[in-house]
Amino acid sequence: MATAKKTTPKKTAKKKEITRHDVITAYMDYVLEHEKTPKSVYKFAKDNNMSESEFYNFFGNFDGLRKDIWNTFFTMTMDVAHKNEEYAHFSNREKMLTFFYTFFELLTLNRSYVLFTLKENQHMMNKMEQLKGLRKHVKGFAKELIQERNENKTNILLERSETIYSEGSWVQMLFLMKFWMDDDSAGFEKTDMAIEKSVNTIFDVFDNTPLDAVLDFGKFLWKERMA
Repeated sequence: MATAKKTTPKKTAKKKEITRHDVITAYMDYVLEHEKTPKSVYKFAKDNNMSESEFYNFFGNFDGLRKDIWNTFFTMTMDVAHKNEEYAHFSNREKMLTFFYTFFELLTLNRSYVLFTLKENQHMMNKMEQLKGLRKHVKGFAKELIQERNENKTNILLERSETIYSEGSWVQMLFLMKFWMDDDSAGFEKTDMAIEKSVNTIFDVFDNTPLDAVLDFGKFLWKERMA
């Protein structure tokens, strides 16, 4: 007489836990592959094997996600900078140079996405909305640098305005981003030159020796604009 074989219940594969990084990566891949932003969280989540609730664990909407991508660029830049054991001993000028060089190296690794997201909408206010978090981070970083400088000045007349300096650093960031977006040089070497000249000019201005640096920077910008 035949007997029934005892079967062992199949184990259900455990679903991989969705992380914040997974959501960001999926979003960036989506806009590059489809050349447009997703229309709904539901459809986006379904296409990427996640639930809406898993998306909302990290972001309230796509606007929040886009802002966080720029925040992540800043955080990763600072993490890379601080991994350099010599960074803590850098001058403020060297710290600012390190920040911009590293930040734009990171942007270059994600150039296709950055160009898409900044060129997608031609209205500046919409562009600025996703950069709000980055603006806050950059201004905070610059403010810390000028605070360190002021602490080393015994004469109050030699102190520099934290507000003006931090706002100037953000304007500098916007200028460099526009320059980088239009840069067609190999390895974006012109952007590296713009970073060096702009950072040196700002620090020279704050050290009361602006003339030669300003003229040099101005000639560089004129040459690039007329090229």
